Amino acid sequence: MNRLRKLADCGQSYWMDDLSRDLLRSGDLPRRIREEGLRGITSNPAIFSQAIGGSTAYDEQIGRSARAGSSALQIYEELTSQDIRDACDALLPVYRDTDGLDGYVSLEVSPLLARDTAGSIAEGDHLAKLVAKPNLMIKIPGTAEGLPAVEELLYRGISVNVTLLFSVEVYQAVAEAWLRAMERRLAAGQPVNNVSSVASFFVSRIDTLVDQLLAHRIRPDGTSALTPHPQSLQGKVAVANAKLAYAAFRRMAGSERWQAVAAAGAKPQRLLWASTGNKNPAYSDVGYVEPLIGAHTVNTMPAATAAAFADHGKPGKNLSRAVPVARKSLKDLKALGIDLGRVTWQLENEGIQKFIEPFEKLIGNIEAKRKALAG
Repeated sequence: MNRLRKLADCGQSYWMDDLSRDLLRSGDLPRRIREEGLRGITSNPAIFSQAIGGSTAYDEQIGRSARAGSSALQIYEELTSQDIRDACDALLPVYRDTDGLDGYVSLEVSPLLARDTAGSIAEGDHLAKLVAKPNLMIKIPGTAEGLPAVEELLYRGISVNVTLLFSVEVYQAVAEAWLRAMERRLAAGQPVNNVSSVASFFVSRIDTLVDQLLAHRIRPDGTSALTPHPQSLQGKVAVANAKLAYAAFRRMAGSERWQAVAAAGAKPQRLLWASTGNKNPAYSDVGYVEPLIGAHTVNTMPAATAAAFADHGKPGKNLSRAVPVARKSLKDLKALGIDLGRVTWQLENEGIQKFIEPFEKLIGNIEAKRKALAG
C-alpha cells in the first residue's frame, strides 16, 4: 500500500475506475482512501452496467421507482446519481485537504451523445445540478463534437473529465478548449480556482490494436521484410504515445497563456492515464503504471492493477525519461506503414461503441427488473 501512497510524492494521484453500491456499503472505499491513498474515482456506462446488472443491491430502489412510475432511463439516472453522490461524500475530505485538486468522482453523459454537442451540454449541466456536489466531474468524450461542450461546461463552472483521448493532436485540442474556457471566465470576471479538469488519455488499447497490425507484418517463420522488425515495437507504442502527450502538456504549461490563467488561480488540466490495466499477459502487470509516473498526472487503475503495483510496483519519476526513444518508436511505426492517426481514429469510435453496448444492455436489464418489481 505504501507504493500506491508514494505516487503522490512523485506528483501523481492514484484514482480508481470502479464504482458500485457494494463498494460503497462494504466500507471498502473509505479503507482504500485511508490505507492506499486513493484520491478519486471515475465511472462509465460499462462500469455501471456491471455494477447494477450483476448485483441485487439496487433492486429495492428499482422497485420503489418502478412503483412510482419511473421509466428505465429515469431509474438509471436515479441509481447512478445516488452512487455518485455517496462516493463524492466519501471523497469530500480529500477534495478539501487538496484544495480542490483531487477528491473527484466522474459521471459520464450518455454515450449516445458522443456526437451531439448541444445534447452533451444540456445533459452535463443537468447531471451537475442533479448530483450537486463540489467534487463532481462530468465526463465528456473528446470527440470533435464533444470539445465545444467541454469548453462550454467549463466556462459555466462545471468540472470536466474529458475522456476517450488516444492521439496527441486531439489531446492538444482538448487542452486548448480548457484554456479558452479559463480565459473566458477571467474575461467575464469569474473565478478560475474553483473549476477543475482532467484529460483522460487511454493507453493499453493502443498496444492492443497496434500489436495486431505489427503481427500482420511478420512472416510465419518469424522473419520480416521490413526494418525495424515489427516485433521490436510490440508493447511499446502505447507508452511512447503517452510520453509524447506529456511532453506536449509540459510545452503548453510553459506558454504565456497557461501561465496567465495559472497566475489567476487556475489548476492545470492534468493528464489522466486511463486503460492502464494490462491486456496482454506477456507484458508486465504494472507496465502501464511505472513508465507513466510524473508530476501533474493521474493514473486511474483497475483493482487488479492497483493491487499489483501495491505488491511490487516501483515508484519513480519516469514520465520525462526516454522521450527521444519514444519519438523514434513512433517514427519507426510510420516506417512500417502503420498510420497512428488512423489507429487512434478507429479506437475513438470503438471506444464510443464499447460504452453504447453496455449502456443499452443495462437499460434493458433495468426495464426487465422494473417490470418484475413494479408490483
